[in-house]
Amino acid sequence: MSDVQAPGSSPAPAGGADIRPRVERLLTDILGMMGFPARLDFKDASDGSLSVALHFQGEPPPGVEPGKRSQVVDSLQFLLNKMLHRPGNERRFLLVGAGVHPEPRSERLKREQAAAQATAAAAPAPQPVPPAAAPAPRPQQPKPARGPQAAAPQAKAPAPQARGASESDERSVEVAEDAALREVARKLAEKSASLGRFYALVTLKQDDRARVLKAVEGVPGVKVSCEGEGRNRRVVFTPEKPAPLPKRSMLPDDDDEDDLEG
Repeated sequence: MSDVQAPGSSPAPAGGADIRPRVERLLTDILGMMGFPARLDFKDASDGSLSVALHFQGEPPPGVEPGKRSQVVDSLQFLLNKMLHRPGNERRFLLVGAGVHPEPRSERLKREQAAAQATAAAAPAPQPVPPAAAPAPRPQQPKPARGPQAAAPQAKAPAPQARGASESDERSVEVAEDAALREVARKLAEKSASLGRFYALVTLKQDDRARVLKAVEGVPGVKVSCEGEGRNRRVVFTPEKPAPLPKRSMLPDDDDEDDLEG
């Protein structure tokens, strides 16, 4: 998209592949389809990787805050590294940050270890604990009476509610309508039905998930539901007639995810 701009970048360091053109093209397409155009700022990281800061032109995606990590930015970084690192090609990893250049993982670990050591050194030495006195003997409880005069057993306390039960069905939540969210949700549902593609909305609060479910009621050719628990709960768009992805859009088979963490 023409809304995504990349300033003039310096050549890649020796021994690293210059992936800036591909990164610019891929991020242009992805952010353009998401509806959140941004200006790209490239920088060579200290560990040899390529860092790119996303300066969004307008409001950032939901759940994204400048200078902080989020599921949306981490997912973009993972997806781009998968698309860039084809088998047999020279690898140069990509770091993605919102508004700032992310700190390389090696430097972040060193900083956290140094902070932990400084905290441990500043902590006062633990005071010796005096030996505890022997507990007093417990008085013997009278035996319960037998027969018809025996006391009735106490009622069992109700079992605690299972985690996530309150969010098991967003359709029962009463919320006020959000016109902007309703329009976006219906367009996404219609797109899922017409293209046969699966989509998911993440980092939404329970009220917003309920608004999305109510907004897409009546859209033919797609089923919309909520899946997952806690912070991983998401709204999933499932088309009735899924369409296979073209081969050129499929990701490679290698799954070395640990190397892709920034």
